[in-house]
Amino acid sequence: MDTSDQLPTLTPADIERPSPARIYDYWLGGSNNFAADREVAERAAAAMPTLKAAIWANRAFLRRVVKTLVTEYGVTQFLDLGSGVPTVGNVHEIAQATDPSSRVLYVDIDPVAVAHGHSLLSGNPQASVIHADLRHPATVLEHPKTAELIDFGKPVAVLMIAVLHFIPDDEQPDRIVRSYRDALSPGSFLALSHAAPDLEHPAEQAGMVDDYQRSTRVPFIHRTPEQLEAWLGGFSVQPPGVVQVNEWRPDGESTQHILRTYGLLARKDG
Repeated sequence: MDTSDQLPTLTPADIERPSPARIYDYWLGGSNNFAADREVAERAAAAMPTLKAAIWANRAFLRRVVKTLVTEYGVTQFLDLGSGVPTVGNVHEIAQATDPSSRVLYVDIDPVAVAHGHSLLSGNPQASVIHADLRHPATVLEHPKTAELIDFGKPVAVLMIAVLHFIPDDEQPDRIVRSYRDALSPGSFLALSHAAPDLEHPAEQAGMVDDYQRSTRVPFIHRTPEQLEAWLGGFSVQPPGVVQVNEWRPDGESTQHILRTYGLLARKDG
């Protein structure tokens, strides 16, 4: 194993401090989480009754996007940024079930997510995971594993699923999106989902976010669809546009709840 494959060390502080990736895993019914993660997750779900439905709808959105990219657009390369802890319906499972030649690189900053990703992907030469911060595109794009798996001379799908709401404005999420866009060839794609303000329950949402940020020490910023669209220069948003995730090409999995999470699929212009 070369140095690019070294697993991050899990410290006692990693276990005691709630992690967004492990909280998300718990909401999805996973087991790769700790007591501190579960406590924050339960408080948030109690404050916002539709939260778990939104999490499941977001995961279903990811599955539909990946399947659409492979079957309708012929994309077989995926860069999954902030991929989180592996759970049912991972990108490589969906893509490779449709086209076995599909290649997937997962990127996450959480050491538990990366460690479990390495275990899950053992023996799969067309999928890998790296420990990196999506906020530093050059580090991700220049990583040896990225060069090994992803050919940026051909269409690539960059997935930013429920991650940019952890990046405050002063860290320039728009710049981050542009940096990845600039590395892509025309005909590549960006799939994005993001939490939005809840106009019906603003006080409950604000209380939940305050507790979440205080517990995880990670920012959480709700943004409107219009703010997301402003990041998409050089992309053409594909039908049905920027919509709630459960309304993006809905199928039997889709929930009818009003959910404050928006999703989109955009194609890089030629």
